[in-house]
Amino acid sequence: MTIIIAILMAIFIVVVSRIVIYTNRKTRQRELNPYRINIQDIDRMEDGKGFEEYLYRLFIALGYEDAYKTVSSRDFGADLVFTDRDGDRVVIQAKRYALSNPVGLSAVQEIYSSMRFYRAKKSIVITSGKYTDACEKLAGYNGVKLLDREDLIEIITYLKNKQSGKAKDRIEAEPRLILDSWDDYLKQKAIKKDYKAEKRMMS
Repeated sequence: MTIIIAILMAIFIVVVSRIVIYTNRKTRQRELNPYRINIQDIDRMEDGKGFEEYLYRLFIALGYEDAYKTVSSRDFGADLVFTDRDGDRVVIQAKRYALSNPVGLSAVQEIYSSMRFYRAKKSIVITSGKYTDACEKLAGYNGVKLLDREDLIEIITYLKNKQSGKAKDRIEAEPRLILDSWDDYLKQKAIKKDYKAEKRMMS
């Protein structure tokens, strides 16, 4: 009798745990539905993984059929990969940051360096926040497209208004490029020499 009760208890526990897992999965899918989410929902996400999965679903909803999310570990700097309307492969790094914590240089460095691994022609960083001046400058010199909070809000609005073409226009627009001549670059003193190192070498 005791064995039968133990078996029934074990079966009950397994069934209840499966129901909880299924319910949590369905709830998560509803929570990440790109047609329901707004920027405040993104701000409330627990971590960056939820934002990455949301963006993946957003890109699928926009009609990028070959978009995929990379694995969380060893992604080499890219969270999503998709092919744009010109047939170019594009890598994306997702940054769910608060407005008080702007995205820095490392985002541009990581996504730009991932391009060769994924055989991509273009790279984008998407954030729910904003970027530091240094990040914007490095992106401009390297042709990395930056989409900030305002861009993301606009893309979400276009999707909900069934204007996926306009959302794609925003995503695929050319990045802001900084194209200084070498002389102008030197005049700006962008390259800072370590004169102490030069002195040590001379002595």
